[in-house]
Amino acid sequence: MSLGKRVRSSSSQGRLQTQQVSSIISDLGATAEGMSPTSRSGRWDEEAPRVKFHEDRKDQPQWLVQELLRQNRRRHTVTLGDKPQIIRQQHHSIDLTHRLCSLKLDEISLDDLQKLKLAFEEFEAGGLRCMDEKSFERVVKTCLGLTNSSNAHIQSLFKKIDYSGQGRISWGQFCSHMLHEYKQKEESRRRSRQVALALPATVKTQGSGVPIVNIHSTPDGAIVTMREDGAMCFWSPELKPQRTKHMFNEGPTNRKSKWASDFTVMPEYNKLLIATGDRELQLYELYTLEAYCQISALDAVPLTVDYSYTGSDKCCILYGDMEGCVTVILISSVGDTLRLWNKLAKTENIPNVTIDTAVLSPNVTFVRWKVHRDWVTQAKYFPGFQAVVSSSNEDSSSLVIGRVLPLTDAEQQLNEIREACYEGRTKKVQLSWTPQVRASGDQTVFSVYKGVTTFDLCHKHSLLVTGGRDRLVRTWNPHCSGKATGVLKGHCAPVVYLCISSEDSQLFSVSIDNTVKIWDVQDQCCLFTADPKASRIHGDISACSYVPAMKSLFIAADCVAVLSLKIRQQLCSRLTVSHNDPVICCGYSEEFRQVVSCTERSVVKVWDFDTGCQVLEFGGTDDLSSITCMTFDLRGRRLITGGKDGCLKIWNFNTGQCLKTLKKVSPADGGCHELCACIFLKVHSNCFVMSVGRDRKIDIYPDVPEDLRRLQEPQPPWQDDRGRGHREDILCVEHCPPSLLATGAYDGEIIVWNVVSGCIQSRFVSPPPAEYQNIQGLDSSVTSLIFVKLQQFPSASLLICSGAVGFLNLWNVHDGGTFVSSFQASRFHQKITKLAKSEKDTLLCAADQIGYVFIYDMETFAPEQQSPTGCRSLTVIKWCLPRLLTTPCASGAHVENSSGPLGRARAGACTCRRPGRIPPSPTRCSLILRARPAQTRTFLVSSVLTGLRLMEVNWSCRYTISSGFLQNPSVTAASRKIKGRLYPEERWHTNNAVILRSHRAPA
Repeated sequence: MSLGKRVRSSSSQGRLQTQQVSSIISDLGATAEGMSPTSRSGRWDEEAPRVKFHEDRKDQPQWLVQELLRQNRRRHTVTLGDKPQIIRQQHHSIDLTHRLCSLKLDEISLDDLQKLKLAFEEFEAGGLRCMDEKSFERVVKTCLGLTNSSNAHIQSLFKKIDYSGQGRISWGQFCSHMLHEYKQKEESRRRSRQVALALPATVKTQGSGVPIVNIHSTPDGAIVTMREDGAMCFWSPELKPQRTKHMFNEGPTNRKSKWASDFTVMPEYNKLLIATGDRELQLYELYTLEAYCQISALDAVPLTVDYSYTGSDKCCILYGDMEGCVTVILISSVGDTLRLWNKLAKTENIPNVTIDTAVLSPNVTFVRWKVHRDWVTQAKYFPGFQAVVSSSNEDSSSLVIGRVLPLTDAEQQLNEIREACYEGRTKKVQLSWTPQVRASGDQTVFSVYKGVTTFDLCHKHSLLVTGGRDRLVRTWNPHCSGKATGVLKGHCAPVVYLCISSEDSQLFSVSIDNTVKIWDVQDQCCLFTADPKASRIHGDISACSYVPAMKSLFIAADCVAVLSLKIRQQLCSRLTVSHNDPVICCGYSEEFRQVVSCTERSVVKVWDFDTGCQVLEFGGTDDLSSITCMTFDLRGRRLITGGKDGCLKIWNFNTGQCLKTLKKVSPADGGCHELCACIFLKVHSNCFVMSVGRDRKIDIYPDVPEDLRRLQEPQPPWQDDRGRGHREDILCVEHCPPSLLATGAYDGEIIVWNVVSGCIQSRFVSPPPAEYQNIQGLDSSVTSLIFVKLQQFPSASLLICSGAVGFLNLWNVHDGGTFVSSFQASRFHQKITKLAKSEKDTLLCAADQIGYVFIYDMETFAPEQQSPTGCRSLTVIKWCLPRLLTTPCASGAHVENSSGPLGRARAGACTCRRPGRIPPSPTRCSLILRARPAQTRTFLVSSVLTGLRLMEVNWSCRYTISSGFLQNPSVTAASRKIKGRLYPEERWHTNNAVILRSHRAPA
């Protein structure tokens, strides 16, 4: 490399960013404005589109622009009714959070890591094998130069590394944390790019053995195919035939037979352009298929034809022929020129103009380049690069990127030919004109072993891909032809089609053995492979076309087939989801101020509570069973999940590392039973993990941080649990410190255990409501339990359990299981699936199976009133969570407040249950948490379907609820208009409601 030239290689995106390195592509932007006509017309350069391709990258390369965009903070949406002071406080808290989170492990340089390693080694040399929190703060600030930063994030990082709570960390633990965090982020990124094709393909037979020359789509969404014999067929996207016409069979009976070599669509002018074996370019009306005009007497048989609209009623038509030439026809005032040709004399019932006559038009510029020594396999014009790209099967000039018009001495020769034609002195000059060879500075030549059969060029990624008979897909930097930036291996036959989907950053490749592969452009890895056995596509491939608008790949072989990308159906276009699968459970870690949610596909996502952004995603692999329950340890640093396979897994949810698996190695009946609930509890100084489920037993696992075993078995069961335990599946479990444990079963039985002795303290079954005494088949299962302390019972804890038809039952377990009271929590007589409470047991939250959440004020509850709705200052909130699935209605949710001392709230009708609307879905999980220092701010997290809802419960004023938002009725009329509107941000954040969503970095 010569002095003064600097070349900087990027990552695996197949790009090479250069400075002071000249190439045909980089020079096109600089010369686009000065481009002049170089053939027989002098009007092409008037009002030419000016493409500044390299101007923006001169000061800021693409990698720098992407990094700046990635670091740019986004503000969250606030309602119009918010006060300016509240808005300023929210923005201040967001900015403060961003400053605290500025320390990222993936941004630490190698020098900083070396300094940290030396600091840890100094501690080891001084006799201290590990570092405590204060020492870690001092070392991080010194080594990373964060002397003026806050200690909050450094302390949070220390707690994430010290997940077991030992109060000290080592250099090995620090490195292990970094590696696991980076691994899970890469795995999460890979999972977000997963793609698949719907198999088998939709196949339609042609009814003829004549091959199809090409496939295109029309502006109205139809698919057009054409056979070599001229049979044109229109298809629907589902490959339903719409109409067929033979283009060459009309006319005189003595008309000789034609064959088509290629065709393309001119959507701006509603025309079809067909290249024939008689050296013709024929134009037909797109929708009527009537002949319009043709250009005849071409220099050679066109094998491939391409069209591109260049703006301002201008277009570029080019074709490659059997002689290795690429002919470019530039037309300005296209509409007037085509209408003029349509009025010429007809030849075989089609208006005809010879190429010699066509190029005499002042609106036509004609250039013919000698590019290859073999026939042209593909030729395309790329407006973004203002270049013509052509390929052939020869090794020396397999692919050439060249200028449309020359900018060297050859331009003068073409000017002389043009002037001679204009003056009319001799027309034989055109007939004797031979194809010109581009100068070396006007083209970039790529040499590939065995040539290039197909290629594609992407302006967005600055990426060139080629494929051919050597069965390899090569990626190139279009600015440099020296060596391929990557080689994609996997095809076992010659590659015949390539297409880059710039929107999805994916590459589609098809080989002659009907194998279809999808590659990731950035990582250059294969995402999906469809072999012919799975796709059921057989025969020799003659044409392929990927339609980005339809997300479908159309293939013509012995039949016409379509392979569509699998796109997960959204429940509603207005619905913002947090997961791609139903959310089973969620929880809040107060230690890290994070929300953790789990799905039935065992995917776990960690969300930052303050920013609403997704922090981490892990799980979702084939070896993991569906998650059915979850809990945290006492410190909130570890996550415990239970699955359908009967296993408990302990995770460091900040890195996605599975620390330990708790499982019965050899079940008595030889099978694995699903877990329904799990808890983490502390008895005296010992910690345990307990789980219950379909095996009707209580499994107890000691939690010992020093135990490094990856697989742990439970303790022997309690004696009473062996012979006197539950007779049906155990659905829920709840701990009442210090020594009580309650379990509820499918048959409605509740057993209260003494966790110290393992003995049964009491057992009872909730009675059915009085009005349902004689009803058979009543669902009396206990799906949720919770212990609460009320002012009316200062010396005992009451057990609240779910009963039949939406009732909640209250028991005094200290008196051997005394029934206290019951009340109907669900106004729609639906089963209560989850119970939760506030920190001081003042609020009770109940979620039913059709998606309503009811919040009761239990502070002044009196058992003799039979229902907490009769208490003073009671507020009952009914929130239909899946309202997002229905169209907004005025009375879909209600807030009712009884102001009198004996007032009673009334349940109104919800219009979302009308016939024809989507029925509500069950609330999977709900819990109460206090996430703010102020005692008056309480937040409720709920999960329904695939979304997480987080709303603030504020009792200082009355709120109405609409589409997941809490809004004050005192807001202005302009603010009321936005009720029910869903915003596209990653996190909807008002002063009353938040909805979490996966964070997506700006492109």
